[in-house]
Order: sequence, then structure tokens, then C-alpha cells
Amino acid sequence: MDYFKPVEPGQAVRAVPGAGLNVPIWILGSSLFGAQLAAELGLPYAFASHFAPAQMMQAIDIYRARFRPSAQLERPYVMLGFNVFAADTDEEARLLATSMQQAFVNLRSGRPMRLQPPVDGYESRLAPPERAILEQTLSCAAIGSPETVRRGLEAFITRTGADELMITSQIFSHAARLRSYEITAELGKRAE
Repeated sequence: MDYFKPVEPGQAVRAVPGAGLNVPIWILGSSLFGAQLAAELGLPYAFASHFAPAQMMQAIDIYRARFRPSAQLERPYVMLGFNVFAADTDEEARLLATSMQQAFVNLRSGRPMRLQPPVDGYESRLAPPERAILEQTLSCAAIGSPETVRRGLEAFITRTGADELMITSQIFSHAARLRSYEITAELGKRAE
């Protein structure tokens, strides 16, 4: 945090560029330690719930309960990662989401690889342990048509009290990924 403070006389290390920029500092975490640190330092907290949702609610509770106001922040501020796979229909969105599903199953099974094209019926081919991986991961996701995604976003915000969301979309097709973000942005504009 001192890296961005104005340079003081006799300071041995200077950030070039950087000194004096007053860049807002965030704590990003996927465990309970990050929540404790953000609360102790009075900083905004971003939780990586889009890939590690298991401790999300506990981390949010710890952060809010232990938060100490600071020069940067008066009250707790939580940003959460959230996966969105939006398309014109629920069926199309479910197909697009299979690329991310493959990525998580492969990663958690010790076979990381590049994002793969969508696969029809992917989930039906999975064994129970692989389905369990996806059930946990997809607890912080909305997959579907604009209306389905809207309901998913609203439910997630209501459940978590998030101040801000960081939307991710691991969609194989660049055009489909952009369309997913466009749909999500349109929903955000309507909510305002």
C-alpha cells in the first residue's frame, strides 16, 4: 500500500511510475484469510466465488463482522465473481456453458487444458464426482435466456448482499461471449 504513497525525503525505494497516484487497494481472496485481512485493513473485498464458491458466505460474514473503517473505506464493500452464460434461449446458454464445465472438470481432475468447444449432452456423460464438482462451481452462475439470467442475478445479489459483481463468461466462441456480456449489460441497465 505504501508503494503508491507520495515519495518522502530519504525514501530508498520509489515507485516509478506510481508514487502519489492514490490507487484504490482491494483484497482479492478465495479463502477466509483474505476476508480477515480486508476487514482488518478496512479495504474493499473481492471474493473469487466464480471459481471457488465453497467459503463465499462464510468469508462475506467474517469480512462484514470484523470490518474496521479506514481512510479508504468507511463501511464494508463486497465484490463477488459470478459466472454468466446468457443467450437467446436457455438451451443455447446451457450448451455454451459446457466449455466452462469441461474446463472445471479437467482442472479439478488434474488435466488442465485450453477452453474446449461446447459439447451437446456433456453433463449426462459425467460420473457423480464430476457432477459434484460442477454443482459446487455452478452455485455462483446464471445460465440461460435473458429472463433466466435476470432471475439468477437477482437471487444471487439477494442471497449475498453483494455491492458489486465481477461477471465472467468462459464461452468458447468469442461472438457468443460478447453476446452474453451484451445481454448481461442490458439487464443491468434495466435494473437501474
